Parts: sequence; structure tokens; C-alpha cells
Amino acid sequence: MSYLDRGNDRYVYYESYGSGVSALVLIHGWGMSCRTWDHVVPTLVSAGYRVVLLDHRGCGRSGMDFEDMSIPAIAGDVVDLVDHLDLESVVLNGWSLGAAVAVEAADRLGGRCSGLVLTTGATPVYVQKPDSPHGGTAEDVANTLAALAADRVGFLRGLSQAVCAKPVGEDVENWLWSIFLQSSPVAGSTLGELADLDQREQLKNLPMPVLSFVGSEDAIVAPPICRWVGDHHPESKVVEFEGVGHAPFIEVPEAYLEALQEFLQEKLGTRG
Repeated sequence: MSYLDRGNDRYVYYESYGSGVSALVLIHGWGMSCRTWDHVVPTLVSAGYRVVLLDHRGCGRSGMDFEDMSIPAIAGDVVDLVDHLDLESVVLNGWSLGAAVAVEAADRLGGRCSGLVLTTGATPVYVQKPDSPHGGTAEDVANTLAALAADRVGFLRGLSQAVCAKPVGEDVENWLWSIFLQSSPVAGSTLGELADLDQREQLKNLPMPVLSFVGSEDAIVAPPICRWVGDHHPESKVVEFEGVGHAPFIEVPEAYLEALQEFLQEKLGTRG
């Protein structure tokens, strides 16, 4: 197992498949781990891409007791991992809250980030703003955190059942639930940041192409939020999956991989 040393006896877990100085970096959503990408990693590796995954602070096999579990701190881990692996060019792919992490990391990486993928991303905003009517409210986020604190096991069970709109079976739902349960009991602090998140200026000014995946039946992130980049970034493409929820890479992996690999071939080159 590989770990990135973050000082003070705290570490971030990562996996790296393949070789080369260019890579696809997969950044999971809140409370999850790199295991959530298992549906797509084998195909990407077989296609010849170097694939790098990491567990957020407080998730999976990373340290559970980081004092700072903020979105900027996790983005810093991504940037430092890119440096640690001597990668010259990366495409960042962030899912859900991981998309907000990816936006921040892409901004810091600049020219080393050749492309950004937002998979049903909770960015540039997650809740309603005076000039943005989409999503829930800051109060909804507070209520979510209260429900998580009151019945963590039950709340995470319900969340695991809400991730997918297409029927994926009890085994997959239980698998997602088991991953959620591995997260730190204080990881809710990261989730709470979504109440104030506003990356609109940052996202629309990023100098690299952006691909945004949308699930038309997403119950976690309002679909108009994921469509926003298509109207505001000059080099953006939006791919929407009808009847799909918050995890297209699980619900429709073949269609997801087809669109993702088309983007990767343009930004990282044809592999295999």
C-alpha cells in the first residue's frame, strides 16, 4: 500500500496503476473512497492509461484524524501527489464533492492539468445563492449534518440507497454503505463546506477543457448545477445521461467510459 506523508504522523492513501508521466487522477465523493471507481478502473488501465486514485482525508485508508479536512486541504493533497509521482500532465476527474476538490486542484496545477472532468459535480455551487436558484439551501446542509450526527449508520444507509436512480441491486447499495461507514465520524466538516461553496469565477476562468457529466435523475446534486459549466466555460462539454442518478460510472459504466475515453484521447493521447 502507498501513502503520501502529510506530516504529524498523518498520511493519505493512494493507488497508481500503469506508468508514464501523464495520468488520469480520480477523486471520489464525500465519505467514499477510491474503491467507488472499481467499475471503471480496469477498463481504463487496460486501455493503457496511467490511473491514480486517492482517499480523501478522513476516508477509506487515509488518516481519520486530520485537523483540517477542508476542500482546499484535500486539493492540496491532490497537487502534492501529482508532484510526488513526478507527473507532467494530468486530467483530474472529481465525483460529487470531489469535483469541488478537482476545481481547486486544477486551478493550482495550471498548465499541468490538461483537462478537468466533473462527474455529477457539486460545483460551482451546491446550494441556492441570490443569483442561483438551483439546489437546496444552507439550512438543508445543516439539517443533513444534524441527521448524520443523530443516526450516522441509518443516515448513511439511506444515502447509499439514494446514490443511484437506476436499479443496481441490494449488493451494490450495501457495498456503498460499507464504504460510507469507513469514513471518519468527523468527516461531516468537509460536507458542511458545501453550504458556502462558490467556485463560479474560479471554474469559468480555468484554462483547460472541462467535461461535465450529468445524471437527469440525480437526487444528490441538482442537474442544473452540473449543466452550468456548459453555459459559462469556453471549452466545455456536457454529457447528460437520461434516467441516471448520481453515479453514472456505476449505473451506466459503458456509456460513461465511452465519453470519458473520448475526452482522455484528446487530452492525454491515444493509449494501448
